[in-house]
Amino acid sequence: MENQNTKRFDTTLGELIAAASEVAFEYSDNEKDAYRLARLAIVEMLKKASRPLELEEEFMSLTTKKSYLH
Repeated sequence: MENQNTKRFDTTLGELIAAASEVAFEYSDNEKDAYRLARLAIVEMLKKASRPLELEEEFMSLTTKKSYLH
């Protein structure tokens, strides 16, 4: 179930990287700092965008009752 207050937009990973890089280059004095800033921004965006995993619940829903491997 999604939170109604969550902002969402459709984009590709390439577009996200390009946009982050463009902004990072505007605010950085050199190429090395720009790439670091872009990387940090993308990592933070992806962390906030991903939902927390409920590993035990997801694992239990994927298991089968069969006693053999295939």
